[in-house]
Amino acid sequence: MRRLVLSILMTSSALCWAGDVIVQSPDGQLQVTVSDAGGRLYYSATLGGQQALQPSALGLKTSIGDFTRDLSILDTKEQTVATRYQMRGTKASQADYQARQVVLNCQTKDQMRFSVTLQVSNHAVAFRYDIPRQKFQRRDMKRVRILAEASSFCLPEGTTTFISPQIGPETGWEQTKPSYEEVYSADAPMTAPSQYGHGYIFPALFHLGGQDGSLWALVSETGVGSNYCGSHLSDYQAGVGYTVAYPDRGENNGFGSDFAAIPLPGSTPWRTVTIGSLADIVETTVSYDLVEPRFQPSVDYKPGRYTWSWLIWQDQSINYDDQVRFIDLAAAMGFEYCLVDNWWDTQIGRDRIATLSEYAQSKGVHLLLWYNSNGIANDAPQGPRDCMNTAIAREREMKWMQSIGVKGIKVDFFGGDKQETMRLYEDILSDANRYGLQVVFHGCTVPRGWERMYPNFVASEAVLASENVFFGEEAAIRQPFDLTLHPFCRNATASMDWGGIIMNKYLSKDNKSRHTRKTTDIFELASGITMQTSVQCVAMQPNNLGELPQFEIDFLRSLPTTWDETRFIDGYPGRYVVLARRHGQDWYLAGLSAEKQPLALTLSLPMFTPGETLRCYVDSKKGEPMLTSLKVDKRGQAKVALQPNGGLILVR
Repeated sequence: MRRLVLSILMTSSALCWAGDVIVQSPDGQLQVTVSDAGGRLYYSATLGGQQALQPSALGLKTSIGDFTRDLSILDTKEQTVATRYQMRGTKASQADYQARQVVLNCQTKDQMRFSVTLQVSNHAVAFRYDIPRQKFQRRDMKRVRILAEASSFCLPEGTTTFISPQIGPETGWEQTKPSYEEVYSADAPMTAPSQYGHGYIFPALFHLGGQDGSLWALVSETGVGSNYCGSHLSDYQAGVGYTVAYPDRGENNGFGSDFAAIPLPGSTPWRTVTIGSLADIVETTVSYDLVEPRFQPSVDYKPGRYTWSWLIWQDQSINYDDQVRFIDLAAAMGFEYCLVDNWWDTQIGRDRIATLSEYAQSKGVHLLLWYNSNGIANDAPQGPRDCMNTAIAREREMKWMQSIGVKGIKVDFFGGDKQETMRLYEDILSDANRYGLQVVFHGCTVPRGWERMYPNFVASEAVLASENVFFGEEAAIRQPFDLTLHPFCRNATASMDWGGIIMNKYLSKDNKSRHTRKTTDIFELASGITMQTSVQCVAMQPNNLGELPQFEIDFLRSLPTTWDETRFIDGYPGRYVVLARRHGQDWYLAGLSAEKQPLALTLSLPMFTPGETLRCYVDSKKGEPMLTSLKVDKRGQAKVALQPNGGLILVR
């Protein structure tokens, strides 16, 4: 449905025409209005009559024209979009996307043309800009530089934030930041300035409140590859909201531009706003709905679990004998992979890596190898270096990995969000696909639709991850908050390589020294379900085989890493979360709590049969792991209790 409303606005000296274009979601509940009153484009949104977005700016500043002012909507074109597609390794194996699309063809007073494509599904608003080929100063323009965006997100007064600050370039350890590893707020006011003065990263979660307090919004972007730079949000400005900001000029060691460039005709990536309840946020697939695969998989990429010595044993474990121990651990657990981390090129050597790979395959395990992304973006010293930053180097390296049976790479330390850096991500993925290699990125940006765009992409870190739990007690104390937050934001939009279901009680090789893990065993087991990635790190240590209860080991041996369906059951960001995920015919319900007191919940469990008895992995009041049983009542509900920093798992 579209309605073009023409109204006469009386001013002191002029009569002008303003057009409002209104587009509704398929179910009619989400409504977006676009206006060109005053020569500027604005959009706003309501859900069920509740204001979700106040008038927010649209427009671009480009090398061929200023598309932010003196604008008028010439005409609109409307159609229904319906797409059903399969995905590998995300929160759902199939998605059925339906939306109403409106293309608003606009022009400036100088008759420069561009379009806004707006798609509204039942709980998501998405828009992008399209610029046609056209004459500029008598030249036929076939290319354009996008210098800035006016695009904004003006949220209702009283909205609170769950967002993470963008950090400046050439900061952090060995100048490796920005790398999306800063601490998130919790219910902070919009007026709070960002910690480093560079705004906030995507995705950004907002509690709008609404009539009953249940209205939320998740702001992000998708469809960014070599075609554009990555973006983030500015600081909040009263009356304006948050605007889309481009990379800092100093990122990537100053190499590359702080704007984007596209051929004409061309389009920007999609800006997305998921609006609704927490269930709508957690279950959204909008990151994938709006993109298409950029190439086909060269092989049938296999999901699975991997062991990883580096998390607890650190650099000194990157030697042949210790890696054999972690390969043997993977084999004993039935895991598919073992990750050999940094310095393997010098501490093990290429010839012995080939021998190690042969040994792993004899045990039914395949190696994943760590790489430094390049030598110019930062000062990170770890090797192998200069193997991933050029096409010639990648060709040589990936051909060798394929020849010795390596199945994937973890590439670390990138330089920011410039288009030049985004091109490197895409080039690595494209080249790796030719050699049957899956890819995990660390020290990196957040993925933007990449699971669907690149079939060999597994996950990115882009989060303050498990290594920080090892590095210091502060991050260990914060872990429950982080892992009860990310299902609502970071992991809601893209796969996340947190890097470890940690089973040691102490963050040390001897499991007796340094600081303790602050979570229970059941919390850690359940996090393997709440954290979504198709190749999951189970950061067991060899000593765990003789220390853990047999039921914990059995659970980890059977833990799936791919899901056909995800349902939100209960929770609040940073406090607790309960999710259910389906693998084939089997449902796995997992809960995590960051509360300081026991949390009593009554859960609705429509995925289980009323009256059936489930296996229940839960903590005792002392935080000790237990395997017991729980019966679903006649109403399809169950009463459970989560202990402080504890967890819950229910399975048939």
